[in-house]
Amino acid sequence: MHRPADPAAPAGQTSRSRRQIYILIGAFFAPLALAFILYYGLDVRPHGSTNKGDLIHPPVTLPEVELPAMADQKLAADALRGKWSMVYIGDGACDDRCRQALTLMRQTRLALGDDLPRVQRVFLVSANCCDRPYLEAEQSGLLLGRIDNPEGQTLLQTFPDAARAPGLGRIYLVDPLGNLMMKYEPDAPQKGLLEDLKKLLKLSHIG
Repeated sequence: MHRPADPAAPAGQTSRSRRQIYILIGAFFAPLALAFILYYGLDVRPHGSTNKGDLIHPPVTLPEVELPAMADQKLAADALRGKWSMVYIGDGACDDRCRQALTLMRQTRLALGDDLPRVQRVFLVSANCCDRPYLEAEQSGLLLGRIDNPEGQTLLQTFPDAARAPGLGRIYLVDPLGNLMMKYEPDAPQKGLLEDLKKLLKLSHIG
């Protein structure tokens, strides 16, 4: 005798197919979600650890403002977008700490090898712009923007400790979407910046 088709079979097959699709989607997005949680949601570093930067939580999206640079040059409004940016804020006369920070940023970028094009260096100048001979001789490729103007002050106000930021000697890390996400104090171990960038570049699919 001919048996009627089991009406439950197609539904079961459909259910299994959907589960397989969900598993594939989860496998694709899980690493990205984990990276987001680790770097933006949770500070998973051991207490007392000093070999990495300090997370800015929650990350701050920087405004897009065009800034004057040297002579007739300008720093484009979207300059802090599209790449990972190491940012230093300070006086344009560039004292010892300024030179140390800019040199660390330069050497860190060079140490990234094939990922070098994904990272840029930015100097936000708060006053006395600028020690041009030093910058041209030692800091080729450094992006410069003056913040001694209303547009620059709008940008500065989004940084932690904004009023004191130009004198703190920190290096900041900005992601390719323009989010200010980490800061490095002057006494932070120099390799910490490089280690953090390598991890972020490995995990990131942007920039």
